Amino acid sequence: KGRQVAVIANDFTVLASTNAEVNLKKTLQFKKQIKEKARVPLIWLGESGGARMPDCQGAKEFCSLSGGGVDTLAPAYTHLRTHPFIFAAMGECYGIPDFQAALADFVVQVKGSVLSVSGPRALARAVGESHSGEDMGGWKIHSRVTGLTDRVVEDEDECFRMIRAFLDFMPDHCDQAPPRLPASGQEENRTDSILDHFPSNRKQVYDMHPIVECLADGGEYLELKPEFGAMLITCLARIEGAAVGIIANNPAVNVGAMDVSGLDKLTGFICLCDSFNIPMLFLHDTPGHQVGKEAEQKKVGARVVRAQQALFQATVPKISIILRKSYGKACTNMCGPGAGADFLAAWPTAEIGFMDPEIAADIVCQGLSQEERDAALEKMTGDLSPYPAAGSYYIQDIIDPRETRNYLINVLR
Repeated sequence: KGRQVAVIANDFTVLASTNAEVNLKKTLQFKKQIKEKARVPLIWLGESGGARMPDCQGAKEFCSLSGGGVDTLAPAYTHLRTHPFIFAAMGECYGIPDFQAALADFVVQVKGSVLSVSGPRALARAVGESHSGEDMGGWKIHSRVTGLTDRVVEDEDECFRMIRAFLDFMPDHCDQAPPRLPASGQEENRTDSILDHFPSNRKQVYDMHPIVECLADGGEYLELKPEFGAMLITCLARIEGAAVGIIANNPAVNVGAMDVSGLDKLTGFICLCDSFNIPMLFLHDTPGHQVGKEAEQKKVGARVVRAQQALFQATVPKISIILRKSYGKACTNMCGPGAGADFLAAWPTAEIGFMDPEIAADIVCQGLSQEERDAALEKMTGDLSPYPAAGSYYIQDIIDPRETRNYLINVLR
């Protein structure tokens, strides 16, 4: 409230808000000014039919889409995260609005809107496929399959509320700290119940969301991409008024094992927090990455490394707490030992190792008796305890789960 923002809004009542030379010049100049001078958040309200074909079809006309000079498209297609960029899909968005959504830090999609490179008629003529706009780029596609959309809303009023909620966590530009709010002081008792949401059986699945609620001020947070890569929770919250980005495994989905969607989601969220000076909190409970033939065909290894590179290059404070399982390379991706955490703590229930001990015992003890296998399993499970790691100072502290919020407050201070 009271903050200055910049707005680009497609006016569908004028030539379906299609774009050509003058439209593009106006956009390029405006985006360049925001980046270099104004340095305020940019909001793009999208609803456009794409390129205006009668004005763009010839060679000269097509070249005019470059803005008339060398490298003049750079401001339109380069977002170096110098300022927050929010895109809202308000109706049919073909071509440039779809590309801008791909550049944005936060994308809100109103139900019934469409985000796609090509419209249905052009698609039918070009490749002979007949699909509706909803089939190609509706909210179900982008919230669940592509991950392009961060939040889906019912109508325009909710869309504007969602944009405001996101901006509450964002600075005006990358050289500012995020806004800090006064803490209400009503959250202390919430952490006393944190173990009510955490099962004593190490094999039992549970939902991580209530634990996040116990840690956040007032139990409130803004989750990004909730239906995409849902085995990983990425959300913006506050702890004692300070903005934090929370990255938490969710054992309720795929037992917390990250697939390629979860890894893409992890990489993007790390980049968002690092760009706008938001400390990151990692909450571990994952048996590893989802592997197999399908995962390999989707380049799971490359995505693991890309997420790791983003983490290693992030310069904001990183706090990591191992609640239960944290195995293999997934432990590294969640900012475990050796991944550059500024503070690394564990609950007494933490398990740290190369893989689940039952799988390891099956591999190592192949051909041995059940008694020998049980003995090996018991030893492997015991070796996963956080205490030896803490004794060697790979972990800085082992904390009572009910003290987690107090621990985080002290660290953030």
